[in-house]
Amino acid sequence: MHSAYIALGSNLGDRLAWLQLAVDGLKEMTETIQCSPVYESAAHTLRPEDQFPDFLNAVVEVDTDVPVGDLLDYCQSLEHQAKRQRNVPYGPRTLDVDLLSVGQVTCNTKRIILPHPRLMNRKFVLQPWCDLAPKFMIPYPIHLTVSEALECCQDESRLEKTSYQLAMGFIPKNQER
Repeated sequence: MHSAYIALGSNLGDRLAWLQLAVDGLKEMTETIQCSPVYESAAHTLRPEDQFPDFLNAVVEVDTDVPVGDLLDYCQSLEHQAKRQRNVPYGPRTLDVDLLSVGQVTCNTKRIILPHPRLMNRKFVLQPWCDLAPKFMIPYPIHLTVSEALECCQDESRLEKTSYQLAMGFIPKNQER
């Protein structure tokens, strides 16, 4: 079994409902799932003049034996269920489901790169991940704990912890369910 960390984001429609759809879908795949708190962030854009709605973001941890390629397919099927459109790079989306890390697996293919290649530049990923698993060692080439990666992150975009909770809530690993 590996702990897979998956980033969730939404900035279209009922953002919280789209995140919950992803959590519900992931719960069908595994018995063990942990959810970070939900954060709100400004959308990252390719050009400063682009203005898109704010995102809700969270990170989930699932325990899985599913091969990386199959896990990616499953995550993309959740995006498809949410009717995600890929028309504009960094554009608005109903649901974004990104594999951040799967255990200590490293992978660099045309289809997938693990750990996620842009996570070090994304406070909206690192902060909820740090809330969930601060001591997780992100594999090579990053080779930092999540909390160390957050300290190194130079993303100064607005990020606010919300009062929203995803079903299952945030349960620190050292507490029983």
